[in-house]
Amino acid sequence: VSDWCFRNTAPDTELTEHSSDTENDEDWRTPFNVNSFSCSICKKIYTKNSELVVHMRMHTGDKPYSCSVCKKTFCRNSTLRSHMRIHTGEKPFSCSVCDKTFNQRSNLNVHMRIHTGEKPFSCSVCNKTFSHLTTLETHLRTHTNKPYSCLVCKKTFYYYSKLEAHMRIHTGEKPFSCSICKKTFNRKSYLKVHMIMHTGDKTFSCSVCKKTFNQKMCLKEHLRVHSGEKPFSCSICKKAFSHSSSLRYHKRAHEKEKPYICSVCKTGFTSSSNLKVHMRRHTGEKCEDIHTPKLVTKWLKHNKVNVLERPSQSPDLSPFENVWADLKRRV
Repeated sequence: VSDWCFRNTAPDTELTEHSSDTENDEDWRTPFNVNSFSCSICKKIYTKNSELVVHMRMHTGDKPYSCSVCKKTFCRNSTLRSHMRIHTGEKPFSCSVCDKTFNQRSNLNVHMRIHTGEKPFSCSVCNKTFSHLTTLETHLRTHTNKPYSCLVCKKTFYYYSKLEAHMRIHTGEKPFSCSICKKTFNRKSYLKVHMIMHTGDKTFSCSVCKKTFNQKMCLKEHLRVHSGEKPFSCSICKKAFSHSSSLRYHKRAHEKEKPYICSVCKTGFTSSSNLKVHMRRHTGEKCEDIHTPKLVTKWLKHNKVNVLERPSQSPDLSPFENVWADLKRRV
């Protein structure tokens, strides 16, 4: 019986008892388990005792490895080493396609799906596929109820974090501040976009008109100007839009949602820009003071006004001032 068993036993008198015991011992079921180690809790088997010791920390909660910088603890030394790269800034894993670097191999593997187009995560309801598990988890919420509701406008959300961010529209809270110009924002993502304005980094260039952008997403949205693509469609009236934000504003007309509330008269508006214009009624700010070149250009595009150069235009005025003077003459 013990031709394959190398356990140390007493002399022959105890060998029979040992052989009988091992028949019911799950750690020693077969000759091939001679060097295996089994977890007494979940029965998972390891080939090395050191691996079993590390595994047991999952059950005991023991985390003997501590970060010297932030004091976060880990159950594996290898996990601590990976964590330390956050503090050192080391990124040893490089993408062979775009040379982007990462501090963990797993992050590189996820990034590579951008280049390969791999989408290994599939929705069990509509069979839509995703490249990230977190994206799938977010998508699955669209098939379920929205459990978090705004007490002010009754809008519902899939996540509590989204509700928290939404509530700042009503409260006016802007907890994210620019360290350079002190401008504040109600979303961290808005602050990140704003910070690029200070760095001046515009690495993404349009192949058609050569206009440059500081974000890849901005370039992607800009290209729709040339292609005419409008991928965002209203589920109610089927009107299509080139930007998701435009669709969001449009849907408020159907839903009669007005999340931007005047603090003086409590009138509601669908956008913050409309609220700002309304507030001038209370502050007494003159219209002439607020028609900036950007606003006039936006108005001209919206109303499809084509202002050509006229002999009556003054050479002493800027193009914007001439346009604004011409508009006032029309009125």
